[in-house]
Amino acid sequence: MADQIQKLLSLSQQLAATLLDKGILSFDQLDVALKEQQIHGIAFEECLLHLGLISESALAEALASTSGYEKINLKNTLLDPSLQQVISREVAEKFCLVPISMENGILRIAMADVYNLSALEYLHHQIPFLQEVIPLIALESDVLEAIDCFYGYDLSIRGLLREIENAPLTSFSRDDYVNPTVRLVNAILMDAIKLNASDIHFEPEGAFMRLRYRIDGILSQISTLHSSYWPAICVRIRVMSEMNIAQTRRPQNGRITFYVGPREIDLRVATHPTIHGENIVLRILDKTRSLLTLNELGYSQEMMTQIKRALQRPEGIFIITGPTGCGKTTSLYSILSYISTSKLNIMTLEEPVEYQLPLIRQSDIREVGGMGFEDGVRSILRQDPDIILIGEIRDPGTAQMALRAAMTGHQVFSTLHTNNAIGSINRLIDLGLPRTMLSTHLVAVIAQRLVRKLCLNCKKQREPTIHEISLLNLSKTQLIFSAEGCSLCYGTGYKGRLAVAELLMFDQGLDEFPATMSPSLSLKNLAKEKGFISMERDARNRILSGDTTLEEVLRVIDLEGKI
Repeated sequence: MADQIQKLLSLSQQLAATLLDKGILSFDQLDVALKEQQIHGIAFEECLLHLGLISESALAEALASTSGYEKINLKNTLLDPSLQQVISREVAEKFCLVPISMENGILRIAMADVYNLSALEYLHHQIPFLQEVIPLIALESDVLEAIDCFYGYDLSIRGLLREIENAPLTSFSRDDYVNPTVRLVNAILMDAIKLNASDIHFEPEGAFMRLRYRIDGILSQISTLHSSYWPAICVRIRVMSEMNIAQTRRPQNGRITFYVGPREIDLRVATHPTIHGENIVLRILDKTRSLLTLNELGYSQEMMTQIKRALQRPEGIFIITGPTGCGKTTSLYSILSYISTSKLNIMTLEEPVEYQLPLIRQSDIREVGGMGFEDGVRSILRQDPDIILIGEIRDPGTAQMALRAAMTGHQVFSTLHTNNAIGSINRLIDLGLPRTMLSTHLVAVIAQRLVRKLCLNCKKQREPTIHEISLLNLSKTQLIFSAEGCSLCYGTGYKGRLAVAELLMFDQGLDEFPATMSPSLSLKNLAKEKGFISMERDARNRILSGDTTLEEVLRVIDLEGKI
């Protein structure tokens, strides 16, 4: 305890020195504050506020620079309603703090006085399984307001729905917790983020509005609301995303940024007029959870080895192909992060830029009234790049520019819409790339699909049916797994997703093949001789290893007669 008191005194001295150095406090004012502190026995920073020598915001800035703790803006931070059970209102008011988030035994709290050691000690003793408390600096007025809002009103979705049904709607002119619709939208956002949803769908249909989340690629219905409440919720979302409130008959796009604990969350908001009102979809962009390392993508170990070998080639085109929503962009981001160093100039063209990556120059594509992919590649080639990412090769002009970049010694990464890796060659030829030029500048093509992973807590082995034995080419003694469902996976039987993929690598022997007129079947046979594993075969291996189920694979891949 003596060490803590000494640390507290040292931090107060650092705070005083900082305020003096910045000219916020004079030596005379410091003497007055120290005398008042001795008389009343209160904290130094509290004494400064009491005497009116410093404002709350200036004190918070000074504390952030001297204490090493981050400053938080509670006005654009979503609070987790489940933390009301961890820290009571009495404790929050006693120590002037509000809980922000709790993950893996680490509790983050916002407080005006981060030097309040008794508060931190109390939390350590009262909360079971607590490993660490991280204080965040906030204005005292904001903390008090947040306590009143957090503990004074119902923040659960069901409770708010009841409240909305039993009370008239109020004005949306202020961001006010008194309005239950404001709290309802916040609660929906928090609920979707906690469930690791990728999208939130607000879908008006006649007499009601349907709320659905896309979790692990599957849409799940969460709730329904009477249609009379949808206009107010719609207005709230458009206000948050800074859209034109008066415009309801044309599509609009917007963006919302806020914090959930330490994580910055971006929401990409899109409205679309329908016969029952505006349909709104919110794409959740959580950088800390969506950006994966190359080893976290879920590829097989053999494929990982091949990918890393392909990335060692100094120039050429590297393509990831598949339908919308199969993780192409995520895979490209992971590859760029893997190869990115301060010695490389990496530049991207994306539509739009979803996540900002360090050491990488990223550009937004605007096909209407802005820079398109073809013009963007032409411009990037004058920026001395080492590596270029093109969001999508979708037209002959972009394809020609990508090939030109590869011919001039650059690594080019891009995506393409084809069903499999071998089909990408014919697609590139259809886009006007000469066979002879393509054959020596194509490095590798990955085709992939995303399937849900079996929940490790509840998956069970079972004997396959006769049809499953035939479909997967199994022996009678081999077992497969089924999804059962438990509380950890919310009864779905699945938790998370992985990539089922195939990699066609153009090494010696395959490099010259696109230049010939041989059919795709011959290319596939030649690739198999060199160790090519088809997507269907990879899916079979994942089913037998218990990573996923046959039902889940059949949702995205046709296995009939292909194994």
